Amino acid sequence: MKATPWLDVLDEAVRSCVAHDREDLAQRLRVRRAELAGPKVRVVILGGRGQGKSQLLNGLLGATVCAVGDDMTTTVPAVVEYASSPVAALVPGTRPPSVEARCGEDTLLLEGPVPSLPALTSAAERQSVSVDSATAVANRSSGVLRVEIGLPRKLLETGLTLVDTPAYGPEPNEHTHAALSTLPHADAVLLTTDVTRDLSPAEIDVLERVLGLCPTAAVVLTKTDLVPGWQRVVERNRARLERRGLPVTVFPVSSTLRLLAARTNDSRLNDESGFPALLSYLHRELMGNVDVLRRRCVGALTGLAVRQVVSPLRERLTELQRGGDAELIARYRAIGRQLELLQRESSRWQTMLSDEVADLTSDLDYDLRDRTRRILREADEYFEVADPAKDWPEFEEWLRDNLAAAAEANSRWLLDRFEWITRKLASAIAPHRADAFSPDEVLRGAPEGELGELRMPNIEKFTLGQKLFVGMRGSYSGLLMFGLATTLAGMSLINPISLGAGVAFGAKSVFEERGTRLKRRQATARNAAHRYVDDFFLAFGKESKDTVRLIHRELRDRCAAVAQELRTELGDAAQQVKQVIDAEATERGTAMRDVARRIDELELLRRRAEALAPRTVVRGLTA
Repeated sequence: MKATPWLDVLDEAVRSCVAHDREDLAQRLRVRRAELAGPKVRVVILGGRGQGKSQLLNGLLGATVCAVGDDMTTTVPAVVEYASSPVAALVPGTRPPSVEARCGEDTLLLEGPVPSLPALTSAAERQSVSVDSATAVANRSSGVLRVEIGLPRKLLETGLTLVDTPAYGPEPNEHTHAALSTLPHADAVLLTTDVTRDLSPAEIDVLERVLGLCPTAAVVLTKTDLVPGWQRVVERNRARLERRGLPVTVFPVSSTLRLLAARTNDSRLNDESGFPALLSYLHRELMGNVDVLRRRCVGALTGLAVRQVVSPLRERLTELQRGGDAELIARYRAIGRQLELLQRESSRWQTMLSDEVADLTSDLDYDLRDRTRRILREADEYFEVADPAKDWPEFEEWLRDNLAAAAEANSRWLLDRFEWITRKLASAIAPHRADAFSPDEVLRGAPEGELGELRMPNIEKFTLGQKLFVGMRGSYSGLLMFGLATTLAGMSLINPISLGAGVAFGAKSVFEERGTRLKRRQATARNAAHRYVDDFFLAFGKESKDTVRLIHRELRDRCAAVAQELRTELGDAAQQVKQVIDAEATERGTAMRDVARRIDELELLRRRAEALAPRTVVRGLTA
């Protein structure tokens, strides 16, 4: 058989399935291609239980080939084709596992392994049986895949093959699955239902889904001999199918009248049975338009295969368009927010450091001043009673020791306070980096607090000559005062009383002068101590402030360095994320173009398939 356009479309569909890793689908299409390239035209008779399906096949053949009756139910497909003499055989095999037997187009095409209807077993494996009892024996037997029957009928001589199927039902079972599994191999379908009622919603749903897989189908309304007003039922069903836009032809028939007419050779009964119109449909519209019939089958199969292949591609394209880098973008934006926060926080860290250092400077100055004031108070109290001329060396040692202790305590407090500030900054700036603000690296040591030389003040000595001079001055006053007083009593100026008073006044003057000179020495010593402590306060205070400034600058630079390190880390992280986003965007763009190209190719193939199988109401297949 020479190549035809519809075979080219089917071959393209096979190549597309292989290219998109759907070898299972490609294999099914290859099997179907081999069937379509052959001479046979398979018409599958489908129907529910008790709808006259097997009797319809008997009526078409004009003989009782399929077992019928209230106690007989078809359980395996029966394939009836042309043979020069009557012959029948049971084909053994394992039936496909019972799965959810939905009539969806995708399900029918993709369900588990379904053998093609042509013989796949050797002649030695087949079991020959009588034609009259073939279907009855098959229905009662297990391990039978199908029944193959050959009859010398003119109807079958041109290659028409009729396939009787088990009754399908709403429940998923092996009989329903066996019936539906024949549809992928059907060139046309006859859906049977009796004329005692209108088509049910379930039957219309089955018809719609069957048309998606096999676009050539007809509805056969059986048992017209049992319903007097069957014409009204037929018209209602035709109108209902037209409203649903289903391209099918309706044939009302009576298999009983057909078989009776065949036995009695009664042409009137044969016409009344409705079978002439159905036979004409099979001869003229099916067998007379085999190329159109197969073109429509290829169109439907290819469209279904394309939908199966293109569906995951569309999902992939949607996923790519949606962008799978939302997490990366969120991370990039989070890093940007961290950089902005770091910029604000770095200013806050410097402000916090400046405030802490200002507080420290004030506290250190107050502490040093308080300690020196206490020392001065003790020095003043000491020189209330001590004589500098005698006790200065002891006082000098005591003052040096106390000032050294004050300097050490103030320095230790400075270091402790800066260590606390350092740890506070570390917890605020980089809590995850314990080595960022090591106090041992930041603190440069306390101020030395060296003490200058404490010189003893110039203290005048109360010499013996000075004592004689002060004593004579005081005794003169006493001698003169008391001598004058005693002259009034008739005594001389110098007398024992005036001499005694002069001695007393002289001693008193010496004693008072000695006390005055002691007070003056004590005041001089206190002034010397105050000057010395003031000099120490200025010198050590300057050392402390210099130390504070140095450590402040070190911490400030360390804060800036750590902030810069953090900015660098965040910048590097942002750059890496940006590179990944750009790389993924480039890769995603390439993938989107590739997927879009594949979808366009499949859509072009789908349009070619649609052109082969248009959804039009069929009265003649050439429409």
